[in-house]
Amino acid sequence: MKIATIIGARPQFIKAAPVSRAVRAAAAAGADISEILVHTGQHYDDNMSAIFFEELGIPAPDYDLEIGSAAHGAQTGAMLAAIERILERERPDVILIYGDTNSTLAGALAAAKMNIPIAHVEAGLRSYDRNMPEEINRVVADRLSTLLFCPSKTAAANLRKEGIRNGIYIVGDVMAEALAESARRAKKQDTRGGAPFGLTRLGLNEGGFILVTVHRAENTDDPVRLKNILDALETIAREKTVVFPIHPRTKKMIAAAGWKPEQAGKAGKTADTGIRFIDPAGPLEMARLESGAAMILTDSGGVQKEAYWLKVPCVTLRERTEWVETVASGWNVLASADPKKIVRAVKNFKRPRKYIPLYGFSPQAKAASARIIAIIRGRIT
Repeated sequence: MKIATIIGARPQFIKAAPVSRAVRAAAAAGADISEILVHTGQHYDDNMSAIFFEELGIPAPDYDLEIGSAAHGAQTGAMLAAIERILERERPDVILIYGDTNSTLAGALAAAKMNIPIAHVEAGLRSYDRNMPEEINRVVADRLSTLLFCPSKTAAANLRKEGIRNGIYIVGDVMAEALAESARRAKKQDTRGGAPFGLTRLGLNEGGFILVTVHRAENTDDPVRLKNILDALETIAREKTVVFPIHPRTKKMIAAAGWKPEQAGKAGKTADTGIRFIDPAGPLEMARLESGAAMILTDSGGVQKEAYWLKVPCVTLRERTEWVETVASGWNVLASADPKKIVRAVKNFKRPRKYIPLYGFSPQAKAASARIIAIIRGRIT
């Protein structure tokens, strides 16, 4: 059996790492299984791509398409054409896609047009906000998929509400495996190759800072929303250190929005606003920042989950989230891009006394990656 895995963005690198290991483990145990890894190049900067392959132990991609940034249609179209050529050459038995990016959509469309079965990891998630490009990508990918690997009962229920009945499997979340390994390794090392690492490198104290990530188009592409978020962070930074690993595209949009562009400064330096902008962190350093933070403010779905698993309070900078269980638990608060709501959520957050493991983050649960590979081997012939 030949699996073609399509990835292109840093959350997908994290999700693919444990599944790729499960493929190699099955092959080492004598199974007739192999993986072709296709990197679309949606995230291409070393801090956004190469370091993830290195630190997560992902094999070098068999194909690196180097598509890069572009408008949604142009980017997805270029990926679709390139992936189709690869599938014609490789003739895989199944396509493995992850999450909700343009790489996910392009992989699903290319496979569907060639009648190749599709396995979607992180199927069934819904924010029910069609203004989000990611929501469109999720819905289309799920409609085209043969095997739908859901991280939760809620995700599976969403699919059934949409009339999808077959091929649904609740397997837990592969990111839980990746985070557990990254957090364990990151906490052990204060230096890497003799150089300071993590909190030591940045001169931060455990629990002494608030971590921020912003990259969703709904926030970065709307100058008013982006300015409101930054104004809220400036207010928060008067009382607590705010550390902001800044996505290259977010940095560009901050300047375009006209929000004190001189204050975005160079990564690694504290702006006059009190917000400390730093370069994007690799998976190990990001895990260390998340586990060491007093609170996390984010618009990332993956970071919301990681905050929950690490028992770190989270404020989500969106109106809705696909990870509704984290909100219901009280560990995550939706604050949108309203500066007053954001500041209020940070100041008034009450840490819940109760914690219920979600999305397969339990030592007793069988690894999601192993379950995914076992199902693929049993269903795809």
